[in-house]
Amino acid sequence: MKKLNFKIGSVLGAMTLAIGLSGPASAQDDTFKIGVITFLSGQAAESFGVPAWNGGKLLVDMLNEGGKLPAPYDQKGFGGMNIEVVVVDEAGGATKQVQEFRNLVQREEVDAVVGYVSSGDCLAIPPVADELKAFTILYDCGTPRVFEDGSYEYVFRTAAHATMDNVSLARYLKSRNFDVPSFAGLNQDYAWGQDSWADFTGAMNQLYPDAEVKTALFPKFGAGQYGTEISALLREKPALVHSSNWGGDLQGFLIQATARGLHKRAQLALAAGDHVIPQLQDKMPDGIFLGARGVNGLAAYARGGELKELTDTMWEAYEAEYDTFPVQAPFRMWQAIFGLKTAIEKAMADNGGTKPTSEQLAAAMKGLEWDAPSGRIEMALAGGHQAIQPNAIGTTKWNADAGKMELVDVEYYDARCVNPPDGMKSQEWIAQGFPGAQCN
Repeated sequence: MKKLNFKIGSVLGAMTLAIGLSGPASAQDDTFKIGVITFLSGQAAESFGVPAWNGGKLLVDMLNEGGKLPAPYDQKGFGGMNIEVVVVDEAGGATKQVQEFRNLVQREEVDAVVGYVSSGDCLAIPPVADELKAFTILYDCGTPRVFEDGSYEYVFRTAAHATMDNVSLARYLKSRNFDVPSFAGLNQDYAWGQDSWADFTGAMNQLYPDAEVKTALFPKFGAGQYGTEISALLREKPALVHSSNWGGDLQGFLIQATARGLHKRAQLALAAGDHVIPQLQDKMPDGIFLGARGVNGLAAYARGGELKELTDTMWEAYEAEYDTFPVQAPFRMWQAIFGLKTAIEKAMADNGGTKPTSEQLAAAMKGLEWDAPSGRIEMALAGGHQAIQPNAIGTTKWNADAGKMELVDVEYYDARCVNPPDGMKSQEWIAQGFPGAQCN
């Protein structure tokens, strides 16, 4: 890997980069080295990987400078240690990522790994992390199966899994008294789209038991053209169309669907669609019910409360650096890094102030709680390895005077309202009517 001082501002070709902070090298114990893996090329780069790393680099720079963030994040670096980051492109598939992970741990000798948007990568990496005893944070991927089907000692996910997205969306419909005599779905034909549709239909069965499913469409990932599917939706005339599409697939679907007036004939409900707003701007229709996989993006900015100072600090810094607002991906990277900082400093408080080992970090992270711009993050599931967090759903509205998209009628959901309790699989929780849910 080449060592570079490099600022990622756009999607480049496939690459592997190591990013070191400028200045003389520090002693090993004065530096905490993390590997960050996210998409820098390919379809997931524009909407997820590059914004996530842009947010991550920004936060690392602010932490290394010190004093740029409100307490408890005002201390320099990680427990006073300078943060060094090695960045790796996630493109290339799970086999390639397993090798990249081994390189980070065995050759680069990183102290921790933070990464992975792809659910396939998130399923492939944990066994290797435990084999190498490498402390690892999964910052983004959505599949519940990571910890529902497995158990790991050194692996943690600092974001809620995707069940929350679709349960929240169904609850939003109910709380808005939205009439849903029928609904349909258009979701990508792989695990993410299939699981999202299963969660949504399961939640709708509980909250709208009489609603008719008109059709469930699963175009292939990266299809780009949706004329046949839009024709089917117009023909079936559902009251609501659900989609968990993301990236270019979501952009293409929205542009083509609105050109044919689908948004005027059916309510569009996007489980995780905020990330295409910067690209679409006023081409995104008003009135879409929209989630962001947490209290992220516009929903976070609209929220007041005790976390407003932290949220505003990160929001304003991101806008100033990148000339756009942060969508969901930077928020999830931020909560991972804030969680890592909290765990490191907790471990250092327990071990007399030395750089923690992977074992000490794992012990500190289990059951940990911390604040992030997304809200209170709690490592409450999978024996303290899986996070839960609050969520929000709102409705899009273009502000022509300000020239920007806003979310209106935002409703916020407590983490324990839209996430299953510990020890219960997501599909079982939904099918049994959300037992233990704590909703206001």
